[in-house]
Amino acid sequence: MSNSMVAKRYALALFQIAKEQQLLEVVEEELRVVKEVMVYNADVKAVLNSSKLTTDKKKGILTAAFSTVNPYVLNTLLILIDRHREDEIIEVANQFFELANEEKGVANAEVYSTRGLSSAEREAISATFAAKIGKKSLRIENIVDSELLGGIKLRIGNRIYDGSLRGKLDRLERKLLS
Repeated sequence: MSNSMVAKRYALALFQIAKEQQLLEVVEEELRVVKEVMVYNADVKAVLNSSKLTTDKKKGILTAAFSTVNPYVLNTLLILIDRHREDEIIEVANQFFELANEEKGVANAEVYSTRGLSSAEREAISATFAAKIGKKSLRIENIVDSELLGGIKLRIGNRIYDGSLRGKLDRLERKLLS
């Protein structure tokens, strides 16, 4: 079975429990913290992937590191350690985020602009493009890219909306060369 399918199963189980217990927001926020620790702290990742440590020691380290998180999140992490699926923790979190976003009608979007966006601009972009893709809102990650020259470029999943000056110049160049 592929790794993403395994991660999806664990994420779905955690999602169903969180939804039943009405803890979706709490679990999502705590999984974001867990993912951030796993991504940005190479030492934790190295310790969990070490074959020299016993499963019990790994579980002890995780329990100490994440003692304040919801028991459902901690138990999911401990089960992943028990089943020797330490490398799936980040993917389980990603799959959970997808399920939570689908439930809430939210999509993740990367917005490339020449400068940081104000909150009013974020709201306007969210309202406009969420309606186009059939969602309630967008969770926007603003990426500053000075090569755009002006305008914005938006990426939602595998869709790209390019309203940047650089994109328009590139399209014009292709049109003139053909």
